[in-house]
Amino acid sequence: MPLRTRLVVRAVARERGSIATLDPREIPIVRAWTAPARPPYSWITGRVRRDVTIGATAFRARDGHQVAVRTYRPTGTGAAPLPVLVWFHGGGWVLGNTQSYDPVCSAVAHDAGVLVVSVDYRLAPEFRAPQAALDCVDAVRWVASAGTALGARTEGIGVAGDSAGANLAAVVAQVVQSEGGAQLTHQSLVYPAVDATMSQPSIAEHADAPVLTRADMEAFLSYYLGEGPDALDRRDPLVSPLYAAQLAGLPPALVQTADLDPLRDDGAVYARALRDAGVEVTLTNYPRVPHGFLSFPGATAARWAPCDELITWVARHAHRPRVG
Repeated sequence: MPLRTRLVVRAVARERGSIATLDPREIPIVRAWTAPARPPYSWITGRVRRDVTIGATAFRARDGHQVAVRTYRPTGTGAAPLPVLVWFHGGGWVLGNTQSYDPVCSAVAHDAGVLVVSVDYRLAPEFRAPQAALDCVDAVRWVASAGTALGARTEGIGVAGDSAGANLAAVVAQVVQSEGGAQLTHQSLVYPAVDATMSQPSIAEHADAPVLTRADMEAFLSYYLGEGPDALDRRDPLVSPLYAAQLAGLPPALVQTADLDPLRDDGAVYARALRDAGVEVTLTNYPRVPHGFLSFPGATAARWAPCDELITWVARHAHRPRVG
């Protein structure tokens, strides 16, 4: 890795610590932290686009809980219906927040010409699996049903996320394809976690990688799955979309991986499984970068190339001519 990447990774480790050793009482504090949207932080995270209107609303999940969402709309579009990208943030189903993704979501909204809806789904350990997945499924169905009020074009919706958020995007795509409730036209999975059995070779190869270690992964999954008879099996598709019985018919997928990431092979094996099922797939592995590269592009060897690729993919699929 370049020196600048190593320095940023060390700074993040000092600021956040490791989830594997974090006192559970500190989780809400770490979860709420967001890098300030000003230099020098923005030199690393990317700037928040000022020509995007950031809003807030909420929807009622199936159990009656109000789930907050953060919206990003390019300025000057008024109430015109726009294609929608529903975004699920990363953080191991335990950490993370929607505001931290302002640089990414505002860039996608502006440059791809879409309405981005970022979901503040419920997190572990307060809410165990599959609550996060259910919230995200409900979010997509809400977007599909509330299109006029949102200024959304609901006949073609994309889902996307990074890490645990990419896991949730993959799960949502499968559930909606199987059970209905929305029409998805594309999915973008950034360093996705798709195999909770942790059996892919890169997990051993990069067990002590920067940003995300094998011990971190075990801790995140322990919080998310819990223990006891009610805990989901690690091969349940609501946790491990790789093991779904049916992948055919899923929307086209962009899968981005980091070469120095324990999750690298998760993304690669899922991309192969999708392709084998007849799904259109673009798989891009970025060399010399660790897990989390989308959150600190200014400090990685890949720089803004992954975000540019994501934007191009979303724009191409979101603005395809409508059928009928």
